[in-house]
Amino acid sequence: MYRLKLVPDKTKIPFVSVRYIAIGLSLAVVIAAVAMVFIKGFNFGIDFKGGTVIEIETQKPADLTDLRTRLNALKIGEVQLQRFGDDRDVLIRVGTIKGDSSEDAGEKVVQKVKAELGNEVTYRRIESVGPQVSGELIRAATLAVLVSVVAMFAYVWFRFEWQFGLGAVLSIVHDVMATILVFSVLQLEFNLTTIAALLTIVGYSMNDTVVVYDRMRENLRKYKKMDLGDLIDLSLNETLSRTIMTSTTTLLALVSLFIFGGEVIRSFTFAMIFGILIGTYSSIYVAAPVLMAIGITRDWGTGQLTRAKTNPGA
Repeated sequence: MYRLKLVPDKTKIPFVSVRYIAIGLSLAVVIAAVAMVFIKGFNFGIDFKGGTVIEIETQKPADLTDLRTRLNALKIGEVQLQRFGDDRDVLIRVGTIKGDSSEDAGEKVVQKVKAELGNEVTYRRIESVGPQVSGELIRAATLAVLVSVVAMFAYVWFRFEWQFGLGAVLSIVHDVMATILVFSVLQLEFNLTTIAALLTIVGYSMNDTVVVYDRMRENLRKYKKMDLGDLIDLSLNETLSRTIMTSTTTLLALVSLFIFGGEVIRSFTFAMIFGILIGTYSSIYVAAPVLMAIGITRDWGTGQLTRAKTNPGA
């Protein structure tokens, strides 16, 4: 039997030699993400801006122009129509009417839509979120992401050293900001499933990073006189096959979900696909090389990473 190998057993890729280019690109991504959030913002789903989503199936190919005209005449707020799946599937999004903060605002919209469309369509899914609830969800989602990043920093600091914790957090922040940048630029719907994807990406990226750090710690004890840059390259090459294989198998499942999973989980699966790709990149080109960029060197006597206080020739 032959084993599948996406990466040769013994690679000698000089990852550290391009660390400045990698860090420069990562900084550019973070800055671009912050800029796009202020310039373009997000295409928030009803979870965060309130409103109603109605998924329908028409009896014949849907006429979006006719549906839009009929629904706009109801004066129920901003109406957005989107075809997905085949030509009979339509997603109706209705924004919250300004000044209407009542809890039953969504129910009123649903009743008016049903009264207009009647039995011409089949109602597959109906979701409504009020303005007050959407505001609470934004705060809770932001807090969840921040708490997860802080918890990861504490975990890596406890297991390794604070320098490793800082490298891991910078890697996670890079992954989250890169995903945010893509959603802002492409104006993909940003909803609660996207937050769930971001939290999953944080965990996946940390898992990849810890594997690299663990091998690095082993090599620090094993090769007490090896140059730090060479040791980081060695550790990355030794874990490269595992990193690529794990990412590839995960992507196979996610791509299948993206293609066949339907509109409901599409934003989640897209965020996960991009997150796995960027997380794999950051585990190799951000989390490990950043250890050299923050001004650390190795204490040859103990085999541990410490602040660069000692004589380089010691």
